[in-house]
Parts: sequence; C-alpha cells; structure tokens
Amino acid sequence: MKGDYQELVDEISGLLGVPATLENRDFELIAFGAHDSDDDSTMDPVRTRSILTRKSTAEVRSWFEGFGITRAAGPVRIPAAPEAGVLRGRICLPVRHRGIVLGYVWLLDSRPGPTAAQLASAMDVTDRIGALLADEERAGADLSREFRAVLTAERGWQYDMALAALRTALGPAADGLHTVVCVAPWSSLDEAPSARAVAGASALCTVPWPRPRGPVEQRPAAAPGPGAVTGAPPAGPGGPGVPGRDGRDGTAGSGRTGQGARGGRGPDEDPRTALGPAGDGGADGHALAVLVRLRAADVLAPAVGAAGRLVEATGTRAGTGTRAAGVALPRRGTVGLDASWREAASAARAALAEPRHGPVAAWASIGPYRLLTALPSGLSPDPVTAALLAPAHAELARTAEVFLDCAGQAGRAAAALGIHRQTLYYRLSRVERLTGLDLDEGEDRLLLHMALKAARL
Repeated sequence: MKGDYQELVDEISGLLGVPATLENRDFELIAFGAHDSDDDSTMDPVRTRSILTRKSTAEVRSWFEGFGITRAAGPVRIPAAPEAGVLRGRICLPVRHRGIVLGYVWLLDSRPGPTAAQLASAMDVTDRIGALLADEERAGADLSREFRAVLTAERGWQYDMALAALRTALGPAADGLHTVVCVAPWSSLDEAPSARAVAGASALCTVPWPRPRGPVEQRPAAAPGPGAVTGAPPAGPGGPGVPGRDGRDGTAGSGRTGQGARGGRGPDEDPRTALGPAGDGGADGHALAVLVRLRAADVLAPAVGAAGRLVEATGTRAGTGTRAAGVALPRRGTVGLDASWREAASAARAALAEPRHGPVAAWASIGPYRLLTALPSGLSPDPVTAALLAPAHAELARTAEVFLDCAGQAGRAAAALGIHRQTLYYRLSRVERLTGLDLDEGEDRLLLHMALKAARL
C-alpha cells in the first residue's frame, strides 16, 4: 500500500514538474516526491518538518484549513505566512472520495506555476489516491473488529477462527514482523483513534481491562533505570535475564533497596483476564490494544513512539490513576498474538505499579514483573506477609520494600528512606517479628520481596 501511494505521488510530481507531498486529513505524512533541485528554497521549513517528523504543526494546520481545503473540490492556492512558519506559498490538491476529504497533496507554489490542464491531470491522480485511502480506511475498521475478536475469544476453536479471519484481513502483512502495544486504563470517555491515526498501526481496538480495587500510592520519582524503554528488544526470544543484585554490605541485619514507598493494591488479575469476556467492562474497565508493524526486530521505536503518544494524548478521568503502556516482544506472523498481548498487558501493569518502569515499558525490561504478572488471578496474600500488608503497617512495608530493593544494603536503604541506620534496623526487626521471617535468609527475603511487589499489582 505504501508503494502505491509513493508511485502516485511520483506521478503527480512528474506531471507538474515539482516535488509533491501527500498527507492524510490529520496532516500526517504518507509519501513525498524526491527533491532533486539545486534551489534550496524548495525545501522550506514546513516541508522539511513534515518529512522529518511525519506531521505538521497545529499552527500550520490552522493556517491551511483557514482557506477551506476541507471543503474544496479542486486546487486551492494558499499564500505564505511567515508567522505560522509557512515561508513559501502552497497549492493544495484535496484528496476526496465520494465527497469526503481523506487527505491532501501539497505543492510549493511558483510563478507561473502549473497550468490548469496540468492541475486537472493531477486531480485525476488524487481520485486514485482517494480510492486507496478509502479502501485502507475500510480495511482498518474491519481489521480492528477482527483484532478485537482475537483478543477476546475463548481459547480453542473460537480463537482459531478469529485468528484465521485476522490473517485473511491482514493479507500478506500477516507474515510480517509486528508487536502489540497495550495502553491502560483507557477510559470509556476516551474515543479510540482510527488505525490510520497511529503511525505504523495495522489495527487497534479497546478490550476489557480489570479495574483497580484501590488507589496506588506512587513512589517518589527516581532516575530511569533498566526498566526505562530504549526501544531495544532482548537479544534472544526469551529476553534478557533479570539483572544481578549487588552483594550485602556485611552489616548485621544487612541491607535492602529501593527508591520509594510501597504502593497500595491494584488489580491482581492475570493479564489474560483482560482478554476474555469476563473482564470488567465498567466506566474505566478498558485498555487500548494496538497491532504495530515493525521493520526490524531490534528496533522497537515505532511501537514505543506510538505508545508514548497515546499515553499523552488525553488524560485519564479524575480518580482513575496514571495511564501507562506496555510493548510486547517483536514476533513474525500472528501465531503468537495471544502471547504478545499477555506481554504487552503485563508490561502496562508493571508500568502502572512501578512508575520508574513507565510511562512506556517494554516487556523485556520489567524484570521480576514478567513472572509476577503471570500469577493466577485472585490470589490472597501469603499468610506470613498478610499482617504486614495491612494498612496499619504501611510504613513498615515501605521500609522492607526499599531495603530489599537495595539488595539488603543498609546504608543505601537508610539514605533512600531518609532515616538513620539504627531506625532502619529497628523497623526491620519489627518486620521480622510481625512476619516470623528472618531477613538474613535468602528465601525469606525472596518471599517477602515477591509479596510486596505482587501487592503493587
């Protein structure tokens, strides 16, 4: 499809003798003609920005739309506007299909400029572009329905049939490289964008998402750590191992990490819960799922960028908490689509539970949350740690989590908590009396650490 657009834009450039640029109705770049002129003025800032960032600014869009291009059926000449960053005049060829504007072809204006006959020939080409855009828009809507069917189908023949339908709708692209993005929570008040509005998206849809049972207490801000998305997926199919911990500092009652406070409980459901009809369909019981095309397995940037823009697009409703996104491992073909959704949902849950992982977290980067988010839904706290997780002992739980996050290093933990080391030891002794655990024993530490992290979810 991209090649078809490029060929048509090149055809217009050839007809008119000037480089053309094609954008959709949201002013997002689709294709552009080659710039082979020695005249640098043909690359004014607006055209350069459109090509480099694939989108025009709000000021430029406002200026252009003020000349009625959304209603025009023929070429529209638009003068320069230096205050809006438009240093050269433009000729806009509206791309319409059945009376509806779907995009615009842009030409830098010059004198004498294209003849009426040339512009008429170019408008004939825009009709073909409009038909392509309309077909793609219809396919995108159908694809979203098929995508939702895959993510919400019961395992077995229903899932197999939904997956087959999605493969048919995708066509040859079904065997391509892709990943899945989960943005949550997605309020019912937030209108889901079309797939065309999200760069690189083949389909998107809303799916049920477990609603948190209580507010999550946020940790203090910390410098991005290994969980921060850099756009690089793991080297192998299983992802990198959990990073090693520093050793103890040798002090009695030795040390433990962390940069912040223990959070309250959020949804403890398994990410698969969000796939089935049993998910909470309440006012904020939804997530946005996006199927994103990739060019290379080691470049997650398209998915990360799309996820970041969706997270920032609109704020969640008051009281619903922070919005975050998760990105699955890249996969070729659709066979592992259910696994991709589990990974994306798990990464989003981890980013919601641990802000240092967000606002966009790759599944490969969330460490122990890869295992914790896979636990069955509805699990009660371990009896040994249940008392510590009670609201009355929130400060002790916070102290224990920071200590364990700091790999048992008392100095680091005390500094992170802003308390004296003796105060830290006193609190840890209370934790041991309350739970019956020995924080000098590795397995006891592991149990407590898992319980505290699971409580965040």
